[in-house]
Amino acid sequence: MPSIAARLIPTWLRQYQLAALPTDVIAGLVVGVLVIPQSLGYAVLAGLPPVYGLYAAIVPVIVYAWLGSSNVQAVGPVAITAIMTASSLHSYADRGAEHYILMASLLAFMVGALLWIAGRLRLGWIMQFISRGVSAGFISGAAVLIFFSQLKYLTAIPITGNSLIGYLSSMQLYRYLLHPLTLIIGVVAFILLVSNRYASLWLWRSWLSDNYAKWAERLFPLILLLVAILFSMLLDWSARDVATIGSIPQGLPTFIIPHVPSFQEALELLPAAGLMALIVFVSSSSVASTYARRRGELFDANRELTGLGLANLTGGLFQSFTVAGGFSRTAINVDSGAKTPLASLVTVVVMIAALIAFGNALAPLPYAILGATIMASIIGLIDFATLKSARRRDRLDAVSYIAAFIGVLIFGLNTGLIIGLMVSFASLIWQSSQPHVAVVGQLGGTGHFRNINRHDVVTFERLLMLRIDESLFFGNTESVHRRILQSVRQYPQASEIILIMAAVNHIDLTAQEMLMTLTQELAAQNKRLHFSFVKGPVMDVIAATPVITELSGQVFMSTLEAVTTLKDEMTNTAPLYPS
Repeated sequence: MPSIAARLIPTWLRQYQLAALPTDVIAGLVVGVLVIPQSLGYAVLAGLPPVYGLYAAIVPVIVYAWLGSSNVQAVGPVAITAIMTASSLHSYADRGAEHYILMASLLAFMVGALLWIAGRLRLGWIMQFISRGVSAGFISGAAVLIFFSQLKYLTAIPITGNSLIGYLSSMQLYRYLLHPLTLIIGVVAFILLVSNRYASLWLWRSWLSDNYAKWAERLFPLILLLVAILFSMLLDWSARDVATIGSIPQGLPTFIIPHVPSFQEALELLPAAGLMALIVFVSSSSVASTYARRRGELFDANRELTGLGLANLTGGLFQSFTVAGGFSRTAINVDSGAKTPLASLVTVVVMIAALIAFGNALAPLPYAILGATIMASIIGLIDFATLKSARRRDRLDAVSYIAAFIGVLIFGLNTGLIIGLMVSFASLIWQSSQPHVAVVGQLGGTGHFRNINRHDVVTFERLLMLRIDESLFFGNTESVHRRILQSVRQYPQASEIILIMAAVNHIDLTAQEMLMTLTQELAAQNKRLHFSFVKGPVMDVIAATPVITELSGQVFMSTLEAVTTLKDEMTNTAPLYPS
């Protein structure tokens, strides 16, 4: 039994090396300072007051640092969870700010509960079923929605909706409310931020060393925020109807019971919470596992589920909305020298300092600056490179990408994700239902057997060797049966049919019945059916079934043994079909 200390104190803290302390502190300070504008913006994106972005970067971060699987992943408010929160709670927006805030905390609590339960059930393997095409298509579609959703802060037009059509329609309907000064502020900020991100080669590196240029690029959004606050104060933008965030409440997030929903309300929110939990896990695991591989560390998907679950569970009790591992903040954390989760705890200290000391200082900040910050940062999530790659290498994954991408734009985040997943699963089923069955021959005088259409091989008059490149189950038995009979008709002189089962990892009941029928059909044509290279676990399943007991031929350990044995029984070894 492990001691109480071993259970309560994480391994990284018990084994902490003081040599890592300076870099952890520096990384924590850097991340804390740089993500303040992002955190404020993501709260606004979620439909919440800006201060809730800082709240979401405190308690959940502490819990994940203590219990999460990654030593360097920086958890907090991110764009995807923010837009999914806004989309999921869209129908509650007209019930008042206080109710909406409680619902956001409830949603975080539900997401955390689902993740924690999944961790306890050890469902980390579920990550394998989200294809690259679906995740890239969903994130890219969400990024486009986020981009357009922020136009309301750059234009002062009250854009509403949860799809691209909704955003464009409301923008067209209320276009007369466009505020020119807000538009100028937002567009200038957006151009500067995009230039800083994508044109740093001439903006910074043309006159600064690489190290200084890197820090200039990172600090620029914070500098822009400070300059915007200064201009807002000097030019009194709020008096000119430029929307500003106003005074941020000082003090730490407090313990609060989320809204207790009715059964019907909880039932309506559960699908959204489930989809958010899935996205939180997939995106966070992708970041954590990537950096674990780079650092030569082990990644435990089930521990990641538990850490993320408890982070969101506790966050929901302390005025947080749903959090996840962030791509950009983790990259900054690592690049700044983070070695352990202590860096995240230092980031929390920075957030607390911002809440206690700088709340009033942020009051003049225009919402247009926050909108521009999110729009500039979200462009990098639009991933068309994966679509191009999928078109060249895997057309079905490209279809899944397009389905998720278009589904998100037209129907919104939740429906779009479901469409992408359905198309992905349909593609998987279609692929499994169309297994490759190859006619093979012997490669020279070796014990290797290869496809006759790809290699120069030797074949034999009365032997037909077929390699099945897929497990056999109810979804593909008809297709395999049809292809075997087609090959038998194509080579009518073959009286010995060998099925090479090296790639078959499972044979279900429907497939067993197909093999029994195949034996009978071949026997009626005076042909025998043989198996070679049947794996032990598969043989354990079929050994006592009619598949083996009523087999007209034999079961061979290898294909070479089958060819050698059956060839010795033949008198004519002339080629049946050309090599």
